[in-house]
Amino acid sequence: MEFQTKLLHGTAVDSYANGSTVPPVSFANAFAYESSEQLEKVFQNRAPGFAYSRIANPTVDAFERRVNELEGGIGGVACSSGMSAVTLSLLNILQSGDEVIAGSALFGGTLDLLHDLEVFGIKVNFIPRVEKALIEPLITENTKVVFGELIGNPALNVMDVKETSEFLHEKGIPLIVDSTTATPYLIRPIEYGADVVVHSTSKYINGSGDAISGMIIDSGKFSWNPERYPGMKEYRKYGKFAYLVKLRNGIWRNMGGCLSPMNAYLNVVGMETLGLRMQRECGNAFQLAQALEKLEGVSVNYPLLESSPYRELANEQFGGKGGAILTIRTGSKERAYQLINHLKYVKIATNIGDVRTW
Repeated sequence: MEFQTKLLHGTAVDSYANGSTVPPVSFANAFAYESSEQLEKVFQNRAPGFAYSRIANPTVDAFERRVNELEGGIGGVACSSGMSAVTLSLLNILQSGDEVIAGSALFGGTLDLLHDLEVFGIKVNFIPRVEKALIEPLITENTKVVFGELIGNPALNVMDVKETSEFLHEKGIPLIVDSTTATPYLIRPIEYGADVVVHSTSKYINGSGDAISGMIIDSGKFSWNPERYPGMKEYRKYGKFAYLVKLRNGIWRNMGGCLSPMNAYLNVVGMETLGLRMQRECGNAFQLAQALEKLEGVSVNYPLLESSPYRELANEQFGGKGGAILTIRTGSKERAYQLINHLKYVKIATNIGDVRTW
């Protein structure tokens, strides 16, 4: 199956109750069992089922399985927001004294978060781009993870996932990528060596701008050495599921960053047009970038333009597509405001990834 067909007819698409074509929304806080013993097993994740919606919910579970199948992971954990997903994906493996290497051309909220980690004794080393030559000089025995956006927002730098992951795996370091702006329509980072993939599913996956949410997908391929990652010691028995089990039984569960069932439902409905939307949005962005290049006093940044240093890599990794974001420089803030304020069909608001132009 190709992308859009798999999205609608993949194995994660259930035969829902009463023949419904989308999962029912379960607003229940709690789920009852015939015995205390049975409830205990479910509550402690020792048996399948649902006990309490902060821990697991049928509608959220349906959404997790749909996104995980698109990314090709071993499992996904839905979060209350994209920032929650980024935060918990890192804290699941970090402790005081650890170091992170991260790209500096990141979404502003992520940059703020990485600075916040310093209060907890976690040092973050920033580099302009996540690439081997810039990572290598900063690696120490305390470096526990490298984090970056696959297509930087808003810098639009493109990460070479294969080269970066192969280099890091030689050093015993995992790669966590934020693939929000690429989406699994452009690339499945796990196939290129990424160990954990995060999304702000509020954006392109949702597609309607009506549900804040995030997702963490685990590849199950990284070997978490318990000496290097002490928190993983008791989870070694779970093999390739160690990261996922620790996340779901530990910090994700305990910090309460769960996704609401209604938002999960809105995401399931929205994501069913992801392939169609991304195909059109990528084409529109490229055409718009080419048109804006002709304006005097404006410079345009888009991965597929001949002027972009990422053109060859974007074509190779993304199958000839460049994503749905472009950026422009006008020379001053005043000129930028003047241009934006005169646009007819653009919404001047803080969102990306739905059917509107922002």
